[in-house]
Amino acid sequence: MTSSQDTTEFVVRSIAEEALANEKYFGELDSVVGDGDFGYSLARGFEVVLSGWDGVDRSDPGIFLSKIAIIITSTIGGTSGPLWGTAFLRAGTQLTGLNEVTPANSIAALRAAIEGIKHRGKSDVGDKTLLDALVPAVDALENAFQAGDDAKTALGKMATSARQAADATSLLQARRGRASYTGERSIGSPDAGAIAIAVLAEHLARTWRT
Repeated sequence: MTSSQDTTEFVVRSIAEEALANEKYFGELDSVVGDGDFGYSLARGFEVVLSGWDGVDRSDPGIFLSKIAIIITSTIGGTSGPLWGTAFLRAGTQLTGLNEVTPANSIAALRAAIEGIKHRGKSDVGDKTLLDALVPAVDALENAFQAGDDAKTALGKMATSARQAADATSLLQARRGRASYTGERSIGSPDAGAIAIAVLAEHLARTWRT
């Protein structure tokens, strides 16, 4: 296994395991303003990813991420599957054929994932609030790498930014259901998708191997 593939697998497994560990938490957050399926569907999708891990082509980081995207899209319910599937697919396309995952091409993959989410053509508040956390988190990661920080330190800064942005989504949440259905927003309910970005970034920062 190449070092780049090892890194990619570590990130995907970390995301999958944290999604499962926080299933109830994410689901309860979503139930405040939505139908409560976010955490549960996300957990089921990543549970399938982990159960079929050895059967997924892992010869190339980009191909691996693209295969994960297919699994996620077909198994996660609601709008979450296409959203996360798009992110993994765009990131995979960016990394296909690379021999090494560097800070530069990692940022490029994350930017590609962000653009994929933006161009899904959806108005669901879940897309918007997830991006509210993801975009500044990736900005923080890129700035940290440019400042010469190592990966663990950079991920720590990314996690801090993601948490701050996720907490701020409580000002943007829908009062009843999703904003695409009601067009209404209220104060006090954090978005499950944005919180998920923060939780996943915090987990990576804690567990990253130096």
